[in-house]
Amino acid sequence: MAAPLDMEPPALSLELLPTDPLLLILSFLDYRDLMSCCYLSRRLNQLSSHDPLWKRHCKKYWLISDEEKSRRNQSWKAIFISTYSDLGRYIQYYATLKKAWDDLEKYLGQRCPRMIGSLKESVQEEDLDAVEAQIGCKLPDDYRCSFRIHNGQKLVVPGLMGSMALSNHYRSEDLLDIDTAAGGFQQRLGLKQCLPLTFCIHTGLSQYMALESVEGRNKYEIFYQCPDQMARNPSAIDMFITGTSYLEWFTSYVNKVVTGGYPIIRDQIFRYVHDKECVATTGDITVSVSTSFLPELSSVHPPHYFFTYRIRIEMSKDALPEKACQLDSRYWRITNAKGDVEEVQGPGVVGEFPIISPGRVYEYTSCTTFSTTSGYMEGYYTFHCLYYKEKFFNVTIPRFHMVCPTFKVSTARMETNNNKYAVDEDEDSTDTDEYEDRRRVMDIPAPSGRCPHHT
Repeated sequence: MAAPLDMEPPALSLELLPTDPLLLILSFLDYRDLMSCCYLSRRLNQLSSHDPLWKRHCKKYWLISDEEKSRRNQSWKAIFISTYSDLGRYIQYYATLKKAWDDLEKYLGQRCPRMIGSLKESVQEEDLDAVEAQIGCKLPDDYRCSFRIHNGQKLVVPGLMGSMALSNHYRSEDLLDIDTAAGGFQQRLGLKQCLPLTFCIHTGLSQYMALESVEGRNKYEIFYQCPDQMARNPSAIDMFITGTSYLEWFTSYVNKVVTGGYPIIRDQIFRYVHDKECVATTGDITVSVSTSFLPELSSVHPPHYFFTYRIRIEMSKDALPEKACQLDSRYWRITNAKGDVEEVQGPGVVGEFPIISPGRVYEYTSCTTFSTTSGYMEGYYTFHCLYYKEKFFNVTIPRFHMVCPTFKVSTARMETNNNKYAVDEDEDSTDTDEYEDRRRVMDIPAPSGRCPHHT
């Protein structure tokens, strides 16, 4: 007998819905919502505990591989919950920082295994809490998270955070472990409430992180200190900014390393930046240039910005043997941000007269300084052929730009009224052109110790 037409259909409920569509819906939920579903009903509790649903979250937030899951012999849900109970406060940072550390270890393990051997094991929450109690400041969660993966490195050479070498200057920065960093925590004027992140045992140079917004710094900003050499106040310390947070600072550095942006030379990371457009080919010879800014040899007051550059000269391996040649001289045209031009010409490069033959490469490092925050160089080398000694020709050096990083002027400078050289400036300005004009009017002597353009 047919049911009456006016009979209402049974109410739709979760108990009547098939399992597969519900699992599909649950697969789109974040871990918070998936966990909340466990408390809504018995059916949802059973479905939310379906182990494959938690696999995605374990891989997304904790980078747990299938191999690690097999070793731990736990369900995906159990792994997620146990990891969350230990590292839950860092869930927004952990995957990014863990991937950066894993990429760095894999890359350097093939090229600089000794450097990987200097890394320290992770610290625990109680270790980080003890440091906060010691220094009286809270550490940012991204910084804490990184130290739950690796506790910096031993004080060794070469340092993990990059090196730089000139004929009479060497820098190699170590990433400090948490106890050494806490021991270097600053409370003095000019660096109040600043925590060192790196340290160079050769120069004493450190990169600091501001733990509070004081003395003109933003909270968690990372910088190189630069004492104001023209102020009578020792707390007048300018800053070259290198990062706005630990996460951005560390991951951007790692990315430059593992993508080849920073070259590996003699088992060390050299922080030279190569612009792919800074390449010029003349015949069979290619010249390319990489540059780097040296904060430890630079100053804002007086304006003195020190740059080093590395030049690679290479002859194509397909060139004919009779194309072999020797470098005789160099010519440079150096232009600062104000358009002032200086020309330099001389024999050889860094005291050498290299011979270039098919497939051979010659590299050298030199330096220059500017009184403005940026400038560029270009020029040519003059060669003579070894087989036809009377034949001379020029090889183009591509134009390459050098730019000082963003800097901030010390607030103590603004408060030093008795300093006859004090000049009001915008704290975040990186343009010193106006300052240069005022310096001439006030007849302030030019900075001493100017580095030669070639060493």
